Amino acid sequence: MSSIATHPQRNTIRLQLKQNLILREMPVRAFEELERELEIAEFRKGEPLVRQGATGMEQFFVLDGILKRVVSNPQGKEMILRFAAETDMDTSYAAWRLKTPVPYSIVAVTRTRVAKLSMPHWVEFLDRHNDVKLRFEYEVMRLMSEVMAHTITLHLLDAPGRLARFIRKHRDLLDRIPKKELASYLNLTPETLSRLKRTSGGPPRR
Repeated sequence: MSSIATHPQRNTIRLQLKQNLILREMPVRAFEELERELEIAEFRKGEPLVRQGATGMEQFFVLDGILKRVVSNPQGKEMILRFAAETDMDTSYAAWRLKTPVPYSIVAVTRTRVAKLSMPHWVEFLDRHNDVKLRFEYEVMRLMSEVMAHTITLHLLDAPGRLARFIRKHRDLLDRIPKKELASYLNLTPETLSRLKRTSGGPPRR
């Protein structure tokens, strides 16, 4: 990990952060304040950023790559709740506010670079910048609604309908997410996903 100021790609990272959906409208002075607290970290494919049940919590802004939010039962069966790519973020904020362990893991789907800071420091920053806090908390609620809608979709839509909904909402990720991961998210087998992508006009992922 390194600070932004000492990172060899600091100018690119600053541009990426200014495109983030939470940070893009932030005043220059607030951005400079936050930058001093951020660390840049890289994760390999499959590496966890946060483990389900953890009490140490962090805020992540995705710079490059894709993250997934996933829950698992004691038998190891997993359910992917959402994906997050560039300009997006993931967070343990709700668990922090509720004073509970994180109820999901956050894992790198691809090689991923993030800017991160501890949840106590992020909350302190938000308390000093109410406009950012309001935008961030709205986004947290939107993410929770998105996860709920996805869960409902798994029960109410058939396989073609689930894929069609994903394409409609996340076409830019369709061929970036490994087939096994996307199939798991849609509660399909990889073979069924390949067949549906062919019939829907999307190229099969190798």
